[in-house]
Amino acid sequence: MQPDIISNKLSRHPAMSYTLPFGVFIGLLALNQVVPVPAWLRFFICMAAILAVSRPALAGRPSKPVLSILLGIAVFAIWVGPDFLFPNWHHFILFDNAILGHPAGNTPPASKSDAVFLTFRILISVVAVPILEELFWRGWLMRWLIDSNNFQRVTLGTFSPLAFWVTAVLFASEHGPFWDVGLITGVLYNWWLIRTRNLWDCILAHAVTNGVLAAYVVLAGQWQYWL
Repeated sequence: MQPDIISNKLSRHPAMSYTLPFGVFIGLLALNQVVPVPAWLRFFICMAAILAVSRPALAGRPSKPVLSILLGIAVFAIWVGPDFLFPNWHHFILFDNAILGHPAGNTPPASKSDAVFLTFRILISVVAVPILEELFWRGWLMRWLIDSNNFQRVTLGTFSPLAFWVTAVLFASEHGPFWDVGLITGVLYNWWLIRTRNLWDCILAHAVTNGVLAAYVVLAGQWQYWL
């Protein structure tokens, strides 16, 4: 698609900058359940979608990089803490069931020692996912829930109880059997956007969380966290 065509579409449908990459990501996850899609291909498709439509929404840089990094590390500790303290925590029926799924991970055994797969799986987690998820959840949805007619009129980080909690709950639901720690994570990332009014601070915190979690998954063999 030509740049001018993309620009025209974005001017008519500004939500595309925030929602399209997330939609592509979810579509690839669904397709992967039917026909395996290599991790490298998923990464490049997601990044192509981000570069094609999301650059206008990604202007700027983190305003509180050190605190964002510390928040990302804290969220990692929250994410793995229940299972570390209580090894069977996420096997309780409240988390491990036919509706929410099972905390067993979906990484094929052969891929656990495949350097190419691991490289691109980590890149998806650390680079692509923080950008496309923060664009969707906190860049778009939180504002759209406040003003569905023109979300751009809503300043990033504007607080509304309904928007705050709906976004946090839906973000939690995306994480299946880890919905409990997903809910806490959603609350913390929402709060951080309200404090910083800067989407890049949330992207950085999210990337740090996913990066440390990826290291934990690979080095400690905790594959259940890669759903």
